[in-house]
Amino acid sequence: MSLSENFRTEKDTLGTIKVPKDAYYGAQTQRAIENFQISNKRFPRSIIRAQGLIKASAAATNMDLEILPPTIGKAIIQAAEEVVNGKWDDQFVLDVYQAGAGTSQNMNVNEVIANRATELMDPRSGVERIHPNDHVNKNQSTNDTFHAAMQIAAIEMINEKLLPILQDLYKELDRKATEFMPIVKSGRTHLHDAVPMRLGQEFSGYAETIHSLIKQLQHSADKLYEVGLGGNAIGTKGNVHPDYHAKIIEEINRRTNLPFRQPKVIFEFMQNTGAPIRVMTTLKEISVHLIKITSDLRLLASGPRTGLAEITLPSVQPGSTIMPGKVNPAILEMTHMVCCQVIGYETAVATAGTASQLEINVMMPLIAYTLLESIDIMYHAVSTLISKCISGIQGNENICKQFMESSLALVTALSPIMGYDRASQIGKEADEKNITIKQTLEQKGLLTPEIEKALEPKGLI
Repeated sequence: MSLSENFRTEKDTLGTIKVPKDAYYGAQTQRAIENFQISNKRFPRSIIRAQGLIKASAAATNMDLEILPPTIGKAIIQAAEEVVNGKWDDQFVLDVYQAGAGTSQNMNVNEVIANRATELMDPRSGVERIHPNDHVNKNQSTNDTFHAAMQIAAIEMINEKLLPILQDLYKELDRKATEFMPIVKSGRTHLHDAVPMRLGQEFSGYAETIHSLIKQLQHSADKLYEVGLGGNAIGTKGNVHPDYHAKIIEEINRRTNLPFRQPKVIFEFMQNTGAPIRVMTTLKEISVHLIKITSDLRLLASGPRTGLAEITLPSVQPGSTIMPGKVNPAILEMTHMVCCQVIGYETAVATAGTASQLEINVMMPLIAYTLLESIDIMYHAVSTLISKCISGIQGNENICKQFMESSLALVTALSPIMGYDRASQIGKEADEKNITIKQTLEQKGLLTPEIEKALEPKGLI
């Protein structure tokens, strides 16, 4: 077959262009392919699925409103549902970095569904071609549908993946908190000795931090349910049936079993990407706290002979190409890297958010990709963190006890008995002689039964 036989010629408002013969996409997608060879990054299937949901819902709504013939509408719905189910994923070929607002991506979806629906049409229908704009995109604009698809994809991923895995992380940390509650250890502030505490109390702080972040994510994600479908280009609902916007949201809700709703003021939805920005801010905060927790665990597990070694992590792989037997905290390091990436992504989304001008934010393709990628990598990182690290952590009670008994912070118990200044002097002398607080008191003849009882670590917890 010659090169020319591998292509077909299609026409759009700019003229003719050659498109691969077997492609379901058409002229506008092909132009975007040729214009934007930037990163080889493609949109995830979550947003393609959401776009298919919107196209199927739009066709069903337009049929219900009697502005789209059932023969055409049913074919569009079938083709769109195939897109939802991933049948044509290989037809979505555009680079993430493309023309603003997602127009190219919207037309990629429109063209694939139009050509597939045409293929599905009964030859006896008398319809020669289903049009990507006139039929598939009826009552729609890129500006409302791509924005809505981004939010539908995000809330589905949050509900189905991220929130459940964060709940699992909370439960596992809470379980470890209970398991480690009998182990008494030295607390640390500024990385220096502090008063005694329980290892379980330390883990309870980690658990409650995640619990609070779950609530915060649920709150910030609620704004994603506001979708301005039917707003069309700028929110004025031009060329849109007056009942369309309410009916399509009902259809989306039926298909997703989620409570999407109309924005109170649709122009706010069209002008801004506030919901994704808010969610990304929460993902950034989750990342900050996960970095704190994983960094703590790396410190607590440091050693095993020259560090703290108060906990032991599961061994998952060799840690050195030169030092035999070395095992590193690989899962914690991976989680830290993912969180750094998400923090960087949040900056990208916030910066893109500043590009909202007048009636639209043209940076929606970048925002959509970055938001969905953040949710995805955080889900996988936390899932791995639980299964390959947190669930297998063990507490080293003897080491915790040794550190706690040698801690200079035990001198805190003496303040109510002999005063702050005198207690400080005892602590300084113990440090200079490299002996314990109790040994210092014994040497000075100050170890009374009252003081000995006060120095019991559990009494300080």
